This record gives sequence, structure tokens and C-alpha cells, in this order.
Amino acid sequence: MDAHKPRKRFGQNFLTDSGIINKIVRSIAPHADQRIVEIGPGQAAITKPLLESCPSLHVVELDRDLVERLESLQSTYPQLTIHSADALKFNFAALADGPHSLRVVGNLPYNISTPLIMHLLASSALIKDMHFMLQKEVVDRIAASPGNKNFGRLSVMVQYFCDAQSLFPVPPEFFYPPPKVNSAIVRLAPYESPPHTAENFSLFRRLVASCFQHRRKTLRNNLKSLLPVEIIEQLSIDVKQRPDQFGVEQYVALANEISTQHASAIL
Repeated sequence: MDAHKPRKRFGQNFLTDSGIINKIVRSIAPHADQRIVEIGPGQAAITKPLLESCPSLHVVELDRDLVERLESLQSTYPQLTIHSADALKFNFAALADGPHSLRVVGNLPYNISTPLIMHLLASSALIKDMHFMLQKEVVDRIAASPGNKNFGRLSVMVQYFCDAQSLFPVPPEFFYPPPKVNSAIVRLAPYESPPHTAENFSLFRRLVASCFQHRRKTLRNNLKSLLPVEIIEQLSIDVKQRPDQFGVEQYVALANEISTQHASAIL
């Protein structure tokens, strides 16, 4: 079979360094009795070592040429299940075997990484953990703490559902073709019992989006798209602060305050 040419429209950058591949697999620590699904297996750089520990692996691949190549592994690993599908539309919940039973891994195309993570978080109650290769800038945003310049809307929304840890960087030279950005591995572990629960999640999501629409402006200015000025002045937080000064707990508390005390005033 001819060598596969990476396709720019699929955001394909294939890992080639065995040392970093082994480090990633060690971080995942797969076991045979686990439900593991790999997104975007590509040329199977991570797939093959995962199969050594978990021969019943599921993989989701959009590129049909790569699906054909992955099918050649089934002669050695007959329990390997290949889903030729778009991960953004794939029903990951169907692969779970109960609450927090599914483990998800992948070298995600940078152009779909954020919407794909949001798609997966919709099924967070079924997911044990996720290990992803992402653009380092995105990992820094996901794992940032309040007060950090990288802390923003993505940080709040992911950390609402998960404990997020940046594990280690992956330089461009470990890929073919080398991407123009640095990469990193992130571990996301959904909470079995979320430490802070929004009574109205739709409002919470809208609130966070409003607060970070202009991250250098104060909460008072950003909240004007959600609430009348007179209601903003009644809130229990310091609305003169910038949005990156508050963490998940504060945003959940604010959403719950608005939901219980000012629901009729929401614009």
C-alpha cells in the first residue's frame, strides 16, 4: 500500500517519534478490561501500542483511505472496532458501559479540538477520562487558573465538568508534517460528583459567554448583554473586576443567584 499523504483539510499531522508515543501511552495506562476509544488514529502510531494492552479498542476515523489501512490491523487484532465517522457527530455514549466507563484518547485536529471537546463533555457522566494532543495554546487555556492570562471561557466550561491537567509538551519536529504550532498533552477527568452545580446550565453557559465576550473589560460592561444595569449593580460580586479574576465556583454561584433572584430580568 502506497504511503499516505497527509491531508490539510483533515488537519493531519502524524506522530513519528517513538519516544513521545511511548510516553503518551504510559500516561494513558490502558488495560484490557477498559472501554477505550481513539479519535483520529491516523497511521496508527498510538493505536498499535494501545492495542497491545487493549485489543478491544474502538477507533473513530473520518479519512476513508486511513480506514482501509486500519482494517489491515484486524487480522492481528480481531476485536478492534473501526468506526468510519465524523467524531463531531459520533455518538460516543453508545460505546459506554455505564457511568464513567469510557476512556477517550486522540491526536485531535486543531481546527475542531474545541467543538469536539464540548461535544464529548455532553456525555461527561459516561466518561472516565480523556487524553488529548492539542495545540499547546489550547491546553494552556483549558488548564489555566483564575488570574492567569490564559484563563477564559474555555477554562470555565471545561473545568465545570472536569479536573484538567496539562501533562507535557510535544514539539513540532515529532510530527510529519511538522505543524506550525507547539502541541501538548492534556488529561481531562470528568467529576463523578461535580463540586459546583449550576441550577440552570443553559443560563450558566450564556453567563460565561457574556462575561468573556470582551475579556479586558469589566464584568459590569460585559454583563450588559445579559442583564439591565440596575440589576448588575445589585449582584453580590465585585462587577468592577475583569472576568478572568473569577473561577468556576464564582461563575456557578453567580448563575444560581441570577436564576433564583433575577430570572425575570434576563435580557
